[in-house]
Amino acid sequence: MQCLSFKSSPLSPSSSSFPSSPQTQTHTHTQAQSIGLNSQGNSTDGTPRSSTTQPSPTFNLSREYTLAVQTNSYNEMRSMIQEHVQVDNVIESRDTDTHQLRLSQVLHPNRDCVNQALLHTNTNATLTRLVSTYFDRSENITNLCLLLYQCISRARTLYSPIADLLQVFPYDLSSVNHSQCNWAFDVFLQFDSLDNPFPCPDSHNFNEMRRSFSQLQEQLDNRLHKSLSRVRFVQRATTGSAICLIGTVVGVVVSAVIVSTHALGAIVGLVATPLCPLYVPIRLKKKQLAHMATLDAAAMGTYVHNKDLDTIVCLIAWLYDAVERDRELIRFGLERGRDIYPIHQVVQHLRSKDNKLLERLEELEERICLCFNAVNKFRAKLVDHIHLHQSSNS
Repeated sequence: MQCLSFKSSPLSPSSSSFPSSPQTQTHTHTQAQSIGLNSQGNSTDGTPRSSTTQPSPTFNLSREYTLAVQTNSYNEMRSMIQEHVQVDNVIESRDTDTHQLRLSQVLHPNRDCVNQALLHTNTNATLTRLVSTYFDRSENITNLCLLLYQCISRARTLYSPIADLLQVFPYDLSSVNHSQCNWAFDVFLQFDSLDNPFPCPDSHNFNEMRRSFSQLQEQLDNRLHKSLSRVRFVQRATTGSAICLIGTVVGVVVSAVIVSTHALGAIVGLVATPLCPLYVPIRLKKKQLAHMATLDAAAMGTYVHNKDLDTIVCLIAWLYDAVERDRELIRFGLERGRDIYPIHQVVQHLRSKDNKLLERLEELEERICLCFNAVNKFRAKLVDHIHLHQSSNS
């Protein structure tokens, strides 16, 4: 059984343990908010920010997972995928145009919208490069999820004859007749002739995609740390300018008392001298905070996608192994011919774990839809940040 090959950068289960879903980890990544994203100006959605610096909130994946499943956008996404993505398929088809069409149906904003947003940015800037990399990575994971969604459809097609057999095949060995035994044997032959619908859990693509997200996360964290240092430096400079202003006022007052005839000149000096250096730090701080908001959105999206990826990989690994175990069991029955007893034993074993596989298929489908939804959410958020930054500089 050969592994499926994906063009996009992809993943691999690093552990045999299966994590619970939803994820229960929390993330306290939003450093930008902790040092003053809320300190002045407007938010990215145009609402006024509080003048008080807020502590960085904890990002709880379990809560976000629960809320995401309940949203209209999630339900719309799931309905749309079920309507447009058919089993006749993206995985085996060489029709690139068809695949790109399906990708454009689930990816919003799509590649054209993103390229248009990045058109007027500085392509040599580190911020632009990191944001562009995020857009590429998020498109890659969407592409992968689209392919994996096809695996779910193929798995259901593979197990459909088995499910029909389990519904009517007698539980009691004495009630099984040769006609039913022959039917079961033919169903087993068909199952054994088809490939495992899921990619190998050790696929290079899975490992590569996980690695690419981890590298991007590290780069975004480093850049956020640098921006944080700059903002703190600017804050100190602003404080210094304010102290200078106070000192100047005091000096002017003293000078006015001593030399009342030169009071007018002192006041002019007060207005002209300290306000210029005070204005520059404020402008720099505003620019750095805007950069940090953009970086923080990309970092949060990268974190969420990486966690979704971990869960998806573990689900794929479980399903791949489950199909292989069923194949071994069915081959055991096939090797013994059309004898009633071994075929009855195989059917009984398949019955004992049928619901578990269906539950995992449902869970994988849900996780893929959540991943699609999260990608679109963070892509839209980043495009909004880019447009806001461009309009504030115009």
